[in-house]
Amino acid sequence: MPLSRRDFAKRSAYTGAGVALVGSAGVLATAPGALAADKHGPQAAGHGRELGYGPLVPDPEGLLALPAGFSYRIITHCGVTTLESGETTPSNHDGTGTFEGSRGATLLVNNHELKGPRSAWEHPVPLVEGLVYDPAASGGCTVVEVSKHGDHVTEWVGIAGTSTNCAGGTTPWGTWLTCEENTDRAGQNGMTKDHGYVFEVDPHDRRANLAPKPIKALGRFDHEAVVVDTKRGHLYLTEDSAGPNGLFYRWTPPQGFTHGRGKLRGLAEDAGVLAAAKCFDSSGRFVDDLSRATEIGTVYGVDWAPVADRDAKTVPVRKQFGAGEVTRARKLEGLWWADGGAYVVSSFARAESPVAHDGQVWFYDPKRRTLTLKVRFGVNQDPSRDGAFDGPDNITVSPYGGLVIAEDGEGVQHLFGATEDGRTYPIARNDLNIGTAEAPEYSEFTGVVFSPDGRTLFANIQTPGIMVAITGPWRRQHSRG
Repeated sequence: MPLSRRDFAKRSAYTGAGVALVGSAGVLATAPGALAADKHGPQAAGHGRELGYGPLVPDPEGLLALPAGFSYRIITHCGVTTLESGETTPSNHDGTGTFEGSRGATLLVNNHELKGPRSAWEHPVPLVEGLVYDPAASGGCTVVEVSKHGDHVTEWVGIAGTSTNCAGGTTPWGTWLTCEENTDRAGQNGMTKDHGYVFEVDPHDRRANLAPKPIKALGRFDHEAVVVDTKRGHLYLTEDSAGPNGLFYRWTPPQGFTHGRGKLRGLAEDAGVLAAAKCFDSSGRFVDDLSRATEIGTVYGVDWAPVADRDAKTVPVRKQFGAGEVTRARKLEGLWWADGGAYVVSSFARAESPVAHDGQVWFYDPKRRTLTLKVRFGVNQDPSRDGAFDGPDNITVSPYGGLVIAEDGEGVQHLFGATEDGRTYPIARNDLNIGTAEAPEYSEFTGVVFSPDGRTLFANIQTPGIMVAITGPWRRQHSRG
């Protein structure tokens, strides 16, 4: 049922101060470059201890700058490491999920964001018999097993023949949902099947991945990420698209449906309800685009507008809605489920949006049906300057407090942390120059996620495609209060 103005006004009184992250209030209130009402400097120390882990030390190998005391290991490297079948690791690493393996091992499912025909890529995902959706497509996922002490790595194909596997998300039942950020139809760009779907990959049971089947109930659009509401069973999904900007979606399962391994792929194409978010402010005014919010703590009420044709047979899903029917946002990307809700990233906004910014992080509270703005980065005027964070993309909640964010902006690229009260600090910098000395270029970070035991932070350098495992003296990052 719609959320009334009176209900929203009552609920926003509770949420305006911010939703707690890992048990602390005031999350993400003041990031450098953010618009926030905090009188303290963004890098001030808390409880007498320096924020973060100190300055980044340049890597003599030219790959990854880390704080003193930290180190990294290369887990997979496109064109260098090999799969158990003998082919080299595919390129363009993106979203990644971690799972507990046997005998203390860590299992990771790694997306490969490869778009278009296989001939366009030197290292596409190998077409392993029984694991191929569309033999013309170049993307997919690999599963990586890292032994308990990190001294042995095995990699194999989880799914092949999909397109532009960008982010995705883990499920409470121990699988990975990989998302296609591409909607080519059969016959377009050499494809033999329709794309733009979500697929389930089981890192524990290879047989479960045979005969890949898209989960059409979750719609066909430029999927970015997905999370599962562990209490209600809803799935939330982001769309990274423009012209017009993409949407934030919720899928409600059909009555009586029970989640579990392989259950989603057995659903009918029209099972449940796929709907897009429609936001309004405390005065009941419709909000056309999330970029309108410029104040930290802004709270919007959320209604959900059902999608008429989720398979976009004639009109793309985001174009099926007219003015005033849904709320849009530029580059809706990372999602992470924690604290009873979903953290949602809008990476940046430019001419396609009403108000320019260099990143937002929102929190959707399904109980109150509200979106609260936790951080807003102003436009970065000098992306080449080290230390100016922008362009949040993949995110994860840290076992040491706050968020860890993968940067996908212009210029220098970082992994950085954000504490419960919003201060930020560097964790890693990509030192791998894929441009020239005169015009340096650094690939984005992707797939940031901790191991199940919290001791290792995994992340990817998307181009050419390198997965690293970062270890060191992790410690709790305290808030000021």
